[in-house]
This record gives sequence, structure tokens and C-alpha cells, in this order.
Amino acid sequence: MSWYGKIIGAVLGAIIGRGMLGAIVGMLIGHQFDRRSASGQSTRSTAGTAARAAELRLVFFQATFQVMGHVAKADGRVTEQEIDAAREAMRRFSLTDADRSRAADLFTAGKRPDFALEGALSRLRVLAGGQPDLCRMFVQIQLEAALQGNGLNPASRAALARICSVLGVSALEFASLEAMLRMHGGAQRPAAGGAARSASARLTDAYEALGVSAQASDADVTLAYRRLMSQNHPDKLVAQGLPESMVTAAHERTQRILEAYETVKNHRGLK
Repeated sequence: MSWYGKIIGAVLGAIIGRGMLGAIVGMLIGHQFDRRSASGQSTRSTAGTAARAAELRLVFFQATFQVMGHVAKADGRVTEQEIDAAREAMRRFSLTDADRSRAADLFTAGKRPDFALEGALSRLRVLAGGQPDLCRMFVQIQLEAALQGNGLNPASRAALARICSVLGVSALEFASLEAMLRMHGGAQRPAAGGAARSASARLTDAYEALGVSAQASDADVTLAYRRLMSQNHPDKLVAQGLPESMVTAAHERTQRILEAYETVKNHRGLK
């Protein structure tokens, strides 16, 4: 609360009114000044916050498809399968025809040799501020597109590692995202070993997706699950700056977290 108007008003009132009554009247006038000043500051602050949120959503959208094109071209060529993966992302996000056309142009721009990857990602991170959940969601979208394209080769892994580095996503967090997508069928696994090996691999992926070891206590497993669900709640991510058209990715993430938790619960016989 500001007292400047009240103090100045009281002093002027005392001088002009030559007494306590003048000081009181002056203070009341100053109080009205303070209220109007505070209201103006609040309005400007709200407008600034809204503008920043709108800019963040725009930058997130632009960077999503530019970086997707960059990762697809990381090994020197873009295959039809990688293009189909980008189209599938546009379909899942239910983009309008206009946004789909913009996304295609951004994908093409990201494939160019002069695309400034660090610059685009640094701007996103600055706008995202202290919201690492939003950066992890961005990485998940890129990782999923890469897996649905040609899979992860050394070149695309190196590109994704650079993305994680700029956005502050750790190698452990990336491994958790990859395990979650692999568990859901986003990556190929060797077929040898039969169903038993597949179940074992699925359980390993579930623990990694939750970010805990197989030796973790039941309480730690549950705590990890609840923390991940809180971090990735769709409404929370949209409030932080995730474009509403991409909220599907957040819903899918929470479903996969639940799937990993149910896999571990069933293995441990937890209620």
C-alpha cells in the first residue's frame, strides 16, 4: 500500500487549512490519489502479464515446429516418415488450416542450415522463466516426433541433447521421457526374448518413467507419481504458457504417467 499521497495531502492540508481539519481533508484527498495510482499500476501489470503470456504461446508454437524440422534434418535428410510424423503432430494438436499452414512453413524454416537453434530456444526459456515443466513438455513433443519419424539416431540424439542443454532439461529427465514414450510404444524394442522379456522391459521403463529405481520404497514410488501428475497437469501447463491447441500433449503425458504407475503398482501388488 502506498502512503505517499496521504502524507503529501496531509501536509498540504495542514498548510492550507491551518489546522487538524485541513490535515484530515488533505489526507482523504491523498488517499484517493493513492487508490487511483495503485489501480493504474495493477492494470498496467495485468496488461503486461497478459502480453507476456501471449508472446510465450506464440514463441512456443513457432519453436515447436521449427525445432521439429531441425531435428528431422539433423542427419542430413528428411524422410517421408519424418514429414508424416510432423503432420501427425499437427493433427493431434487440432490446428486450424491457417495454423497448419504456418506450422508447415516453420518446419521448413527449421530444416535450413542457417536456422539459429540456440537463439530460438533461448528466447523460449527466457519467456518461460522459472517454469521447467513447460520446457520438459517442449522436449517431450520433440522426442515423440523424432521417435515416430525415423527413431533416434546419433545425429537426432545429439540435436535433442543440445535442446535439453539450452532449456535446462537434465539427462535424467530426458531418459524418463524416453522411457515413458518407449513404454507406450513410441520406440522400437527388439522382439527377441518373447513376452516375458517384453513384460520385464516394460516394468523397467515404468520405473524409469517415474524417475525412481526398482529398489525404491512403495511410499517413494507413490510420491514420485503424485509429483509428476502435479507437474504435468494440463490446466497448470496452459496457465504457464502451453498453447491451448497443444494441451493434447499434456493429457497424453498424464495418461502415460498413470500407465507407468499402474504397471509398478500391479507388479508390487499395491492397492
